[in-house]
Amino acid sequence: MSGSSLDGLDLVFAAIHENGGTWGFEIVAADCYPYEGEWLERLQQATALHALDYQLLHVDYGHYLGQAVNRFIEENSLHYQVAFIASHGHTTFHVPHRRLTAQLGDGAALAAETGLPVISDLRALDVAFGGQGAPIVPLGEKLLLNDYDLFLNLGGIANISFNKAGESIAFDVCPANRVLNLIANEAGKPYDAGGQLAATGNVHYELLKKLNNLGYYQEPYPKSLANSFGVEVVYPLIRSFYLSPADALRTYAAHVVEQIKKAISIQEHMRTGPGQTATTRKLLVTGGGAFNSFVVNELQAAINEFSIEVVVPNEKLVQYKEALIMALLGVLRWRQEYTVLPSVTGASRASIGGALWNGQEA
Repeated sequence: MSGSSLDGLDLVFAAIHENGGTWGFEIVAADCYPYEGEWLERLQQATALHALDYQLLHVDYGHYLGQAVNRFIEENSLHYQVAFIASHGHTTFHVPHRRLTAQLGDGAALAAETGLPVISDLRALDVAFGGQGAPIVPLGEKLLLNDYDLFLNLGGIANISFNKAGESIAFDVCPANRVLNLIANEAGKPYDAGGQLAATGNVHYELLKKLNNLGYYQEPYPKSLANSFGVEVVYPLIRSFYLSPADALRTYAAHVVEQIKKAISIQEHMRTGPGQTATTRKLLVTGGGAFNSFVVNELQAAINEFSIEVVVPNEKLVQYKEALIMALLGVLRWRQEYTVLPSVTGASRASIGGALWNGQEA
């Protein structure tokens, strides 16, 4: 899969097993192939293309994905071990209220390049049933990572999931790395490693107030964000204040932490209710932002009042949790089992999502 932060293509070869309803996994091999200049530019400009050029990019990127998978198989000696490929692709347009979501990466092209079965378009059916199509990972968290109580992904977009009366609830919280990286670019950095630059800045409270007052944050869940919200709404608002990169990063980090705390606060009130005592629980943090120790430490300080421990797992799970869960969704699709939770997406019903392209010879 490819995340909205555009750092590169994540590939995972996972062994997934199920016994009596209990699921387990092993990440056998994993890597991230950074986007070279041409592909980074093409993906960044995808939503501005005319229809034919967009469709050509969709096909070209599908072949690119297939070539990347072939390289990954070769580099990790996985010949004849891959049962199928589950491909999320790269999200471009996401307009769920019009029942549209679009991910680049033609499954047919990927299957043709690899000669393997491919499962793609993992979000489309949920959106057709009126769902958000996102977040898509909570079912995987529920099946594979049930030692934790809450889950936070700090990727290009931050999203959170938790349980409410036995049902999984999840939603996109706010843009995260996509905006933080754009600010870091102003300082000549691809990203703010460890949040070191943010730590030297000061919070600009007028900007922080304007960010927190944006309309999306007042909407109830289920809800999800398109990449354009961070790029076309949030980032221009930040730039309009003409702050130094350090102050902009510090202010936006504060915004991310406040919005995550707000999401957790809503969940805590639903969970405990009046007069009930909260017990210490664990919040699993993954995605590239989990390496931003400044943001993680600020978050832990902000949610100490909820008796929640922030846990950053091993590096492989931090980086590749979402790609791992795409593999699981492929397994569920292969087994003709539900791949989404309507309590998360707001769809009218559960569904078995994913298009199958059989690249194998008969």
